[in-house]
Amino acid sequence: MTRRTNFGAMECPVARSLECVGEWWSILILRDAFQGLTKFDEFEKSLGIAPNMLTRRLKHLTANGMLKTRLYSKRPPRHEYLLTQKSRDFFPVLVALLGWANKHLASRGVSLQLADRDSLATFEPIVVNDQGNPVSLSNIVLLPGVAASAEMHRRLETVKALRPERSQKRTSV
Repeated sequence: MTRRTNFGAMECPVARSLECVGEWWSILILRDAFQGLTKFDEFEKSLGIAPNMLTRRLKHLTANGMLKTRLYSKRPPRHEYLLTQKSRDFFPVLVALLGWANKHLASRGVSLQLADRDSLATFEPIVVNDQGNPVSLSNIVLLPGVAASAEMHRRLETVKALRPERSQKRTSV
């Protein structure tokens, strides 16, 4: 039996995020929670997921701070699952996935669109930096952060050495 890699212990932020929400049921549960579902039976009915799997995924999301529970019935004891700030911060990631899927996986046409709540004008999501500029492969580089280990510095230097043209500051797009 192969041992599962613990991505949560990795230094890479992408790997750590996969440990938290990388399993597909978890992302679909969060999708439904963003749409207002909170109760076990609501998730079960919406997703068509086996109860034992749903229990495991809800426990995982709760243990990782993506959902919190609140008792809504004492007899029998029943809990609802509520969004946390951590899960709300994940919402733009889910929106980006939806936009990517609409662009690349909708061979028969788009089945779900994003729209402004007030005007109902549809839009395509884009990722922008804190100056409002679109983020793309052509205008970013990865730099070590303040908590980067020596191993992370080595990894970034190795990637830079393998692909020096990707690490150079570009003067044109």
